Amino acid sequence: MSQWLLRLRKLLPLDDAELTQVIDYTAKLPDDNEAAAHLQGLLGDSPEAVEFVTDFVKHRGELAQPKPNQTNGRAPAASTDEKAGSPPDYAPPPGPPPSHAAATSSDAKSGPNGSGAPPSGPNPDNAPPPSYAASSGPRASSFSNNVYGFTNKHTNALIQAGNIRARDEQEMQQALQNLQYEYRIYNPEIEPEHESDYYCSCSIHQFMRRKMNRLGVQRMWADAVMYPGERFYSSVSITPTLFSNNPYYLRCGSPFGYGYSRSFNNAYMWGPPRPSAVAHLAWTRDTINLSNQLNHEAQMRVDNREPRQSIWEVTPPNIAQLSIDDKGRDSKQQSASNGNSESDASATAKKGKFASFKKSLGIKSSEEKATELASSLRASILAEEAGRWPDSAHRQLVAGYQQKVGMASHIADLRARKPIQYLHLLRAGYFEPIPVAWATQASNPLKFTVEAREGWRGITPAWRGYEDLAEERLYWVLNHREGSVGMRMKPDFISEMDMAQRRMANAVEPPPMYFSPDDTCMRMHTASGAGYSKQVMPSPFRAFDRPEQPSDDSMILLDVSGSMDFDPVRPIYDRYLITGYARSTQPKNKEVAKSIIRRFTDALAHHDHQTLGYDLVTFANRATYIGAIHHRNFDQMWRSVRVGGGTRVMTGWQKVKELHFQKHHESAIHHPVYGWQAGPETPILRLLLFLDGEATDMDEFELDLLGLSWAHVTIFLIGVDNCPHHHRHANELQRISDVNHHVSFVDAQGNCPERFVTHELLKRHLGYDISLQEFEEMEQLPAYTEV
Repeated sequence: MSQWLLRLRKLLPLDDAELTQVIDYTAKLPDDNEAAAHLQGLLGDSPEAVEFVTDFVKHRGELAQPKPNQTNGRAPAASTDEKAGSPPDYAPPPGPPPSHAAATSSDAKSGPNGSGAPPSGPNPDNAPPPSYAASSGPRASSFSNNVYGFTNKHTNALIQAGNIRARDEQEMQQALQNLQYEYRIYNPEIEPEHESDYYCSCSIHQFMRRKMNRLGVQRMWADAVMYPGERFYSSVSITPTLFSNNPYYLRCGSPFGYGYSRSFNNAYMWGPPRPSAVAHLAWTRDTINLSNQLNHEAQMRVDNREPRQSIWEVTPPNIAQLSIDDKGRDSKQQSASNGNSESDASATAKKGKFASFKKSLGIKSSEEKATELASSLRASILAEEAGRWPDSAHRQLVAGYQQKVGMASHIADLRARKPIQYLHLLRAGYFEPIPVAWATQASNPLKFTVEAREGWRGITPAWRGYEDLAEERLYWVLNHREGSVGMRMKPDFISEMDMAQRRMANAVEPPPMYFSPDDTCMRMHTASGAGYSKQVMPSPFRAFDRPEQPSDDSMILLDVSGSMDFDPVRPIYDRYLITGYARSTQPKNKEVAKSIIRRFTDALAHHDHQTLGYDLVTFANRATYIGAIHHRNFDQMWRSVRVGGGTRVMTGWQKVKELHFQKHHESAIHHPVYGWQAGPETPILRLLLFLDGEATDMDEFELDLLGLSWAHVTIFLIGVDNCPHHHRHANELQRISDVNHHVSFVDAQGNCPERFVTHELLKRHLGYDISLQEFEEMEQLPAYTEV
C-alpha cells in the first residue's frame, strides 16, 4: 500500500486518507477495464499517469485480497447463506430492523429487511423493506475534512468524487461570476466567448484553461453518476467539436450568434463579442428543447435496462443445469424420440453443440447475464445500505424522515422494481435527511452546479435543466411524495420569465385602509410625490396547522446580505437578455425590514403579552444571534445588525434550530450526523424569515423543511418595483408554499404598505384569520413592565 500511496501522492494533490480510499476503492472494482478507466479519468493522460495506471491494474489483485482474520472494524464474516451474494467484507447491520425484530435467517438472504418485493398474498417474506432501507444525501462519510460530515468509514465512488469536486467548486463558480461581471454579461447562463484561433493571456482563456485542468475531476464525477449506456462529454474535450460527444455544440448554436457583435474594451482594440438578444432567444429555446428530448430518452433508456424480474427473488443459477452434456442430451433425445422426427433431434443436437461452443468461449446466455446482474445489484444495494446506516438508530431516524416527507412507499417500490435507479439515488443520499454539517459548508454536494452544455451531470436520469443538485433533488421529492398529483416539472427559463411577467401584470393598488404616514416609503422615498406601489395580492389565508399556542416559540431570521444596503435596481431586458439595470426610487430594503420587524414584534407582544421579546438571528455568509428584541431595546439591538456578504439561508436556519433546541433539549435528541431531532413534546417553532432576493441555498432550505413537522415558517420577500426577478422568485416560493403547508409566503414590491404586510404576516404566523379590528387593537403599544 505504501508504495502506491507515494506514487499517487505525486499525481493527485489530496490528503493521504483520501488517497488511501481512492486506492482501496479502485482495487475492489469488478474488472481491470473499469479500474483503469476510473484512474485515468482521475489522473489524466500524462506519461506518469499512464505508467501508474498500468502498474496498478497489473497488481491491484494483491491489494484486493483480504488479510487473514481482517474484519475492517465490522462484524465477523457471515455464513454463505447469510450473505447471499454480498461482497466479501459485507456484514449485515447489527440488530434487527425496527419493524421486523423477529426476522428469520431466510430474510437475511435478500436484505436487512426481507425480500424487498411488494406484498403478495399471505407470504410475509415478500413484504417490502422498511423505509430505512433508503438513504439521503451523500452522507457524512469516512475521511476527515470531507464535504459529507459523516462519522463512519463508509464511502463510494460518488462520495469520493464529491470530496474532490468540492475543493474548487466554489472557486470556479466565483471565477465565472467575476468573468461575467468583467465583460458585462448579466445573464448567469451565458459564459463569455473569445473569437480567436490561439490561446492568449486574456481572462476568458485563463478561465478556459482552468476548466481544461478540471477535466479529470469532471470525468471522475461523471463516472460516479452516469447510468449504464451513457457516454461522457464535456465542453472542454480535447477532441474537435465536430467529433465530440457533446450534443449541444452542433444543435444549439451560441447566444452570441454567428456574426459576433464587438464592443470596445480597454484591453483590446476590439473587445470580446457581446450576446445578441435574438441569438440568445434562439439558443435558449434550442437548449430547452434538446434538454427535454435527452431527458426523455435517458429516462426511457434506464427504465428499459431495469431487471425484468425482481432481484430479491432471483436465485443463483445451478451450474450443473446450465452446462450442456452432449452425451446425456443425445441419450435423452433417443429415449424420447418416439414423437419427434430425426430433423428435430438433429436441430436440437446442433443447438446444444452451439451452446457448448459459446460456453467454451465464455459467452454467457441471457439468463446467466440477467442472474449475474441481479446478484451484483443486490450485493451493491445491501452493502451500501449497511454502510450508510450501520445501526438501529440510523435506520429509525431515516425511516421517520421518509414517512414525514411522504416518500416511504415510493422508495420501497424503487428498491423492489427499479434497483438500478434506486442504487444511484441511494449512493447520492436522496433518502435520508440533510447532514447538519452541510449548513455551514461553502461547497457541499447540494451546491454542485448542473450544467447540461458543460457536461456537469446531475443524479437522476432526467437531470438536464436544473441549476444545481439541490434543485434537482427538491423537484424529485416533490414529484414522488405521497398524494402528489401529476408531475411538478421545473419551469424552463422562458416559462419562468413569462410567468413572472404575468404575475407582475396582476399587481393592483393596495387597500386604502392600510395607509400610514409613518411608513418607510413615505419618509425615505427618493422621488417627490411617491405613493404606494401596486402590489400582487396574496392568496386568501387558509389555516392548515393549528393556531399558535402559548408554548410555541417565535423567532425572526433576517437576511443581512449586501443587497439589503444597496440602492434598489431592476434589470432592463431585451427579450430574455439583460442589457443593464435601472435605479428604483424606493427605500433600501434594510430600512423596510427594520420598520416591518418593529411593527410585527410590537403587535405580537400585544397579542401574547410576551415581555421578554423575540430572538433575532441575522444571516449572510454566516449567522449571528443578535438577542431577544422588544419595544424597549429595539433601537439598541438594531445597532448590532451588520449588513454585508452573500445570502446563505442555511447558516441562519442552523443557528435558529440550535437556539430552539437549547431551550427545549429535554424533549429532543441530538444525532451526530443529522443534528437535533424533535420529539413529540417539543414545542412548535414559528419562524418569520425576511428575504430580499433568492438565497444561494434556498432549495436546501426547502428540502430541509419538507422533512420537519415541528416548524412553521412564514417567508416575507422584499422586492424591487416592476422587477421580473422578484416575481420569478415569488412564483417559486408560492409553489413551495402550495406543496408544503408548513411554509407560508407573503411578498411586497417597491413602496410597500407596511401595515398591510404586517397584517398578512401575522395571519400566517399565528395560524388564524385575524380581523382588521383585532389587528388594529394589536397595533396599540403593549404596556411593558420592568423585569
